[in-house]
Amino acid sequence: MHEMAVCLGIIQIVEEEVRHRSLSRVRSICLEIGALSHVAPDAIRFCFAVVATRTIAEGAALEILELPGTAWCMSCSSTVEIARRGDPCPCCGSYQLQVTGGEQMRVKELEID
Repeated sequence: MHEMAVCLGIIQIVEEEVRHRSLSRVRSICLEIGALSHVAPDAIRFCFAVVATRTIAEGAALEILELPGTAWCMSCSSTVEIARRGDPCPCCGSYQLQVTGGEQMRVKELEID
């Protein structure tokens, strides 16, 4: 489960930011996770609770914004939403899609004291 490693990375980002700003507590963390990022939001929620134990992020609320996958269709020149790679264009059925969004995962916002 690579989500555990992802959560460890999130904790590192949070700890660096808290240390940089000389703050003491993290109230909430907001993540953006794209549908094509290969990261399961439910697994992140579970792993984060475990990984955050005994860290500056322990007890912090975790908010996850799930972003859709998007692609540009080379056949019909439409920008479309896709649930996963390999899906056909919902407008014309073509498989000639260039992914344009939904691959990212990032810490969008921290609420800290």
